[in-house]
Amino acid sequence: MAELPAPTLYSCAGSRGLRASWAAEEAGVALDLRMLPFPPRFECPEYLELNPLGTVPLLVDGDSRMTESCAIAHYLAVRGGADRLVVGPAEPDYAAYLDFTYHADATLTFPQTVYLRFARFEKGKGLEEAGLAYARWFGARLAKVDERLATGDFLCANRFTVADICVGYALYLARRIGLEDQLTPRLVTYLDRLTHRSGFIAALAHEEDASRAAGLGGAVI
Repeated sequence: MAELPAPTLYSCAGSRGLRASWAAEEAGVALDLRMLPFPPRFECPEYLELNPLGTVPLLVDGDSRMTESCAIAHYLAVRGGADRLVVGPAEPDYAAYLDFTYHADATLTFPQTVYLRFARFEKGKGLEEAGLAYARWFGARLAKVDERLATGDFLCANRFTVADICVGYALYLARRIGLEDQLTPRLVTYLDRLTHRSGFIAALAHEEDASRAAGLGGAVI
C-alpha cells in the first residue's frame, strides 16, 4: 500500500502551530512544514486564498483543512496511530482529556492573545490596561491545571497526552511573553518536564529549519 502524502502545516514560528508540530513529532507523523511571516494576513496576502481567516496554523491533509490548533494536535495523534497520546471513550479520564484539551485554547491561550495585542503589539494606543487585565485573568484560570497536577505528573490517564501538548503550549507561551510570574512552582516544574521531551525539542528544531529555509527569522513572540 502506498504511503499517504505528508500533511502540510502552515505556521509562524512560536505560534499555536507549535501544538501541531509537537504532536506530529510525538506521533511520528511527517509534516511538510511551511513557515510564514507574521502576521500572514498582512505579510503574505496570498495565504488568504488558502485560509480566508488569515490565521495559523492551517493543516491541509488531502481534502481536509483544519485551523484549530488543539483539534489539529488530536487529529495528527490519531492519524499517526499514537493511541498513547489520546484518551478514548472507554477510559475513565476521557471527559477530562476533552475538557483540558479545549480548556487550553478557549480559556488559557485566548487571554494571552488579548494581552499580546493590547499590551505588546499595540502598546501606546491606550489599551495597555485591558491587556494587563487579561494577563491577570489568564493567571487566575491556571488554578484548574495546577489543582489537577497535584496528584500526578500529567493531566490525564497517568500519561503524556495531547491534553499536555495543548496546555503545555499555553504555559510555554506564558514564559515567552513575560507572563511566567503567573505560573505556580508546580506549573513551572510541569512545563520544564514537557519542554525537555525529545518531541518538543524536535518540533522547535523543525520550526527553526523551516523558517531558515523560508528566509525568515526566529519566533515572532
